[in-house]
Amino acid sequence: MKKMLFFILATAASISLANAQKISDKEVPSAVKSALQKNYPNAPHLKWEKEKANYEAEFKMAQEDYSVLLDASGKIVETEIEINVTTLPANIKTYIAKNFPGKKIKEAAKITDAKGALTYEAEVDGKDLLFDSSGTFLKAVNH
Repeated sequence: MKKMLFFILATAASISLANAQKISDKEVPSAVKSALQKNYPNAPHLKWEKEKANYEAEFKMAQEDYSVLLDASGKIVETEIEINVTTLPANIKTYIAKNFPGKKIKEAAKITDAKGALTYEAEVDGKDLLFDSSGTFLKAVNH
């Protein structure tokens, strides 16, 4: 059941990412900006996007790329932090080598949802491959 719930959340997040629209800072509700400021007080150079009813803030901090998705009330829905491909768990790299022979991992990220559940994302061959916290493959999403 837990995996099914995560799958549904990951699917919703993936769909919302496909429908993102860039917006200006003044179009972001104050509750959203305040919540982001509270959680990431030193976040510089924010770039905002609207994803259906949610708002996504993108920024770089401490040499890491962040993407924070918040609902209209300012509650964090998920946080994505880009990671070095070499830091992916070994079983994820093994899965990719076996199922995508000769293909390289272009980007990788750790995603934490509102409940603290961790997943990994690896971009390979134009797809985002999603894995649970133990490195078990969940699904592939086309760009």
